[in-house]
Amino acid sequence: MSLNMSVAEREAFLADLHVGVVSIARDGRGPLTVPIWYDYTPGGNVWMLTGPASLKGKALNSVTRISLCAQTETPPYRYVSVEGTFSLRTPENGELEAMAIRYLGEERGKAYAEGSSGHDDIVVELTPENWLTIDYGKM
Repeated sequence: MSLNMSVAEREAFLADLHVGVVSIARDGRGPLTVPIWYDYTPGGNVWMLTGPASLKGKALNSVTRISLCAQTETPPYRYVSVEGTFSLRTPENGELEAMAIRYLGEERGKAYAEGSSGHDDIVVELTPENWLTIDYGKM
């Protein structure tokens, strides 16, 4: 019996609300592995926001590939990990607010976005090329 998710299952799982964990290689050190908000629409790219001067933003300048893992915290344990190339771009109007609402709800998300205006965030757009999945609910 395989515990791997189908394409539809893995894409639906990644599209659900989870705090992701992004991993970015660094020279002479272990990879930077930290939690991050992300969004994903099945069949598309994963996108995240970060500051260019943050540890994540700085680490992105010296790599061409990154990984993101999303998981459940309670049984049955499940996870999806994606790895691939990425691009950086300027956020489009409303993307910060949309991300904040996704994670904090309408009222708190809008307040968060309003309080964050003026930040020079960048969008990290990860193209999923390699997937690892486990769904222990299939046991």
